[in-house]
Amino acid sequence: MDIVPLLDKIGEAPAAALLGLLTGVIFGIAAQRSRFCLRAACVEFARGQMGDRLAVWLLTFSTALVWVQGAQALGLFRASDARIMAVPGSWSGAVIGGLLFGVGMVLARGCSGRLLVLAATGNLRSVVSGLVFAVVAQMSLSGWLVPARDTLAQLWVTSGGQNVNLLTAAGLPDMAGLFIGLGTAGIALVVAAQNRIGVTRLIFASGVGFAVALGWVSTFTLAQAAFEPVQIESATFTGPSANTLMFFLDSSMILNFDIGLVPGVFLGAFLASWFTREFRFQGFEDEANMRRAMTGAALMGFGGMLAGGCAIGNGVTGSSVFAGTAWLALCAMWAGAIITDFLVDQRPRHVPA
Repeated sequence: MDIVPLLDKIGEAPAAALLGLLTGVIFGIAAQRSRFCLRAACVEFARGQMGDRLAVWLLTFSTALVWVQGAQALGLFRASDARIMAVPGSWSGAVIGGLLFGVGMVLARGCSGRLLVLAATGNLRSVVSGLVFAVVAQMSLSGWLVPARDTLAQLWVTSGGQNVNLLTAAGLPDMAGLFIGLGTAGIALVVAAQNRIGVTRLIFASGVGFAVALGWVSTFTLAQAAFEPVQIESATFTGPSANTLMFFLDSSMILNFDIGLVPGVFLGAFLASWFTREFRFQGFEDEANMRRAMTGAALMGFGGMLAGGCAIGNGVTGSSVFAGTAWLALCAMWAGAIITDFLVDQRPRHVPA
């Protein structure tokens, strides 16, 4: 991928935003058409079901591993240079933040990425929840919640000044990641066949994983050609949502990959829903649902920033490079979601006589 002509024509910052936009559009289309959602997968699993949502999540997760590890094998990307790997990770942040995020996504009925996709299809509940999520994420990034986040994150951090590569820690070769992805994809296809999921939906589920790989490869390529330092990153929605919010509120903010990613996802999901005639406005059913959704969004905003990423940033993007804290955060998100579904949504309700 020769990116130099693009840099010469529009500059480094606009080029980064354009790459983010492209990654976001592909992600938005694929996520909307596949109905990709970690919260729904967790709920199915919590209720003893191996349904279509779990199959889609497994396929997205596994194909992200395959695409990213395959790109690394071809020399298109180097995981050790990724931002999530090059800086210390927080084990305590992954556990506490992951649990809070898992609780929040069940209460809000969708993770931050899913809320963005739903907002683009006319779901006004997700618009409100998404705004709450972005505000709390920004407060956790550079506002009043920073002391609490820093205190919890510093309880237990990785050693050596960088994150832990699980493949290296386990003494496995780099190619092991590709085979782990292929094995998981095989399981996902078996579950998909049991649920009679159509080929088109499976292709779009793989497309979400492809978007993650595209983000890694494009920012890596940009970093090799750019004069100024470029963060090597991919799809995640905690930091980017906060940064995108501030971009529209603060004229001193500059373009980067994050600023293009969030509008790109919104645009892609909107186009997918519009052309399939699935776009329609929806609101809150009642006050209780609004309180629940806003509470969940706030928990996701703080939890995602504490964990170093959301259900996408840790659960797919970070996991695809085998970052130790990302895998731990993903496990904590599953645990938080399963416990919350059991205590809140599966709890028998008292019916007055």
